[in-house]
Amino acid sequence: MIPLTLAEVAQAVGGSATDIPDLDVGISGPVVMDSRKVEPGSLFVAFAGENADGHDFAAQAVAAGAVAVLAARPVGVPAIVVDDVTTALGALARTVVERLGATVVALTGSSGKTSTKDLIAQLLERLAPTVYPAGNLNNEIGLPLTALRADESTRHLVLEMGARGKGHIRYLTGLTPPRIGLVLNVGTAHIGEFGGRDAIAEAKGELVENLPPADAEGGGGVALLNADDPLVAAMASRTKARVVLFGESERAEVRALDVRLTAEGRPAFTLSTPQGSAQVTMRLYGEHHVSNALAAAAVARELGMPVDEIATALSEAGALSRWRMEVVERADGVTIVNDAYNANPDSMRAALRALAAMGAGRRTWAVLGEMAELGDESLAEHDAVGRLAVRLNVTKLVAVGGRAAAWLDMGAKNEGSWGEESVLVSDTDTAIDLLRAQVRPGDVVLVKASRSVGLERVADALIAGGGSLSEGEGAR
Repeated sequence: MIPLTLAEVAQAVGGSATDIPDLDVGISGPVVMDSRKVEPGSLFVAFAGENADGHDFAAQAVAAGAVAVLAARPVGVPAIVVDDVTTALGALARTVVERLGATVVALTGSSGKTSTKDLIAQLLERLAPTVYPAGNLNNEIGLPLTALRADESTRHLVLEMGARGKGHIRYLTGLTPPRIGLVLNVGTAHIGEFGGRDAIAEAKGELVENLPPADAEGGGGVALLNADDPLVAAMASRTKARVVLFGESERAEVRALDVRLTAEGRPAFTLSTPQGSAQVTMRLYGEHHVSNALAAAAVARELGMPVDEIATALSEAGALSRWRMEVVERADGVTIVNDAYNANPDSMRAALRALAAMGAGRRTWAVLGEMAELGDESLAEHDAVGRLAVRLNVTKLVAVGGRAAAWLDMGAKNEGSWGEESVLVSDTDTAIDLLRAQVRPGDVVLVKASRSVGLERVADALIAGGGSLSEGEGAR
């Protein structure tokens, strides 16, 4: 974080100092909400959660080196007391961002946010110091914590913005006002909470509504919109910022031509822009990464990176976040694709298509579980995913869990010819036993479900047999 005294922090958050002998003491370490991550000079943020109350760890945090605690009540050690800790954390982030002078890039979408954020970060790091979230810290707590990691050297601040309802993204843009806003897609993730894709589009579009207007010199705000998604492209009418379209559409300014998959299932394409074209062959897996790559390219282009350098960076970029198409090759030739971090209908379809490409000429397994928060669409969406697995000639679908898994299994069996295309198992342990008994050397196994299902246990159990991360995959 940029240097701030405790007096400046108290002023920024509208808090009162308690048990602080010297308000001129500065914060020189990170802002953290886990007392185990305190470093000398830290500010510890005390949240009262469902399972633990951070206020109970305030003394421990100060003993470990925290300068003070941001708290909702006095805690017997130096603290800045506020009415609401979450609101205060956001106010502190706003103060820091206003002093930074960095370009804030914010992105949202129903799927692909984290993978795209990772690509953007790897491109922008080649230009100047860049701060971005670890994983998917994209809510009213994670976003300000990410922003507060920025310091005087930071030139680019890349932030994910998630939404679980109307007004959420508007609130986040108020904490860290972006100059560049990127909308990836409007899909069916959380459709049960929103009530429909139009409502999702309304919420996601809050990002471009809150960008600064374009100026006469070609600066100001920039809205980067997916030309291939009609609900996203239509957001151009909701912003005063300059609009740039990306996608495979002829309307796109940043465009992919000649899209194809290599024999290993890695996307390749020609990156085309008004400034020139260049070839890209990615290290990531799955055709869905083409759209993510174009989005990242559009951001890098706005910040001055030449097309050839963008193509090189995209071709060299790896996966920074775990359990997102993370590929492991076992010593016996079994390939495990761990995409168990989360799932929605769009990402399920993309992962199945990647599996089909990677497994050409090999036996393929799709170990799938529930896609959560689909509301009334749940049965139809699970049934459709099961059917798609059969249409893509996946050798065997292993549906794991209860009702939603039964719908996956039903779709596959109704689409198939013999009723042997799918098997329904009740839990992860049963799935592990089945796979250990039946997977053979050379097989490709995809594991994917919503995070709550915990299917990463299946991938971990298969990997435990031996193997190493494929080149270009896993945390960097």
